Amino acid sequence: MMNNMRQLLLGLSACVILFGSCKENKQKETTGRLVMLVDESFMPIVDDELIVFENIYKDADIDARYMDERSVINGLLSDSASVAITSRKLTPEEANVIEKKNMKIRVNRVAVDAVALIANGGSQDSVISVQEIIDVLRGKPSSRQLVFDNPNSSLVRYLMDLAGINSLPTKGVYALKTNSEVIKYVHNNLGSIGVISYNWVRQPTLELEPLVAKLKVMGVKGLPGKPGSDKYYRPNQDNLALEQYPLSRDMYIINYHGGGLGLGFASFLAGEVGQRVILKSGLLPDSVPPREIIIRK
Repeated sequence: MMNNMRQLLLGLSACVILFGSCKENKQKETTGRLVMLVDESFMPIVDDELIVFENIYKDADIDARYMDERSVINGLLSDSASVAITSRKLTPEEANVIEKKNMKIRVNRVAVDAVALIANGGSQDSVISVQEIIDVLRGKPSSRQLVFDNPNSSLVRYLMDLAGINSLPTKGVYALKTNSEVIKYVHNNLGSIGVISYNWVRQPTLELEPLVAKLKVMGVKGLPGKPGSDKYYRPNQDNLALEQYPLSRDMYIINYHGGGLGLGFASFLAGEVGQRVILKSGLLPDSVPPREIIIRK
């Protein structure tokens, strides 16, 4: 799956170079080096975008540093980097720290991701409700065991906000370090339910491909009166587009670089080619690229 995706991405890059960005508005050639902080849960899709971008712009060098959400935000606020990819916007207090330096913050939503729940292939678990997830997070007795990527991750923060809690319970919830570790843990431990970003399900690394193929992606039922409350939905583009999958979240690029490579990459992600990469990845683009139909006589 990964090899095929890489070939598609390189083909898309060639199309851009030969045919003027495949009808995307041409942008000025960007050059230089940029450090960009990235929420680790978005690593597969960001890697794909960088393959295409740097294949088009040969003099561009983006150093993507993958880390948990808290580290990404702290890095932005401490000037470790001025460009980041996250699953949330800055809070007013965080934005104020940057704006006090006379910096203009630019935020673009580029995709919609899903918080996916995975189970061991031998598990009888195939569905779960949002209420059951909330019950586990609130420490209520349950046979469910949730496994997260990192205690400081965006996935933990997302579900803690959903459950209305300020800390994780001491039982029924375990935090590792990365999404790849969650995949390995669930593969090796019957009865565990992993919480990962959907793009890790769609585009695992070569090492993880055989493991992901043996896992179950669980269907999720929403809270009463909320989207996806009528039945169990699995994460996919259709359910994300129709707002039926109850655990969706946005992907943003935050930039206060002012111009140059940071602005160029942000424009690329929001443009037609960047959005096509997202479409091919299985996530939902912020703006679905138009389909081209060629009619031959």
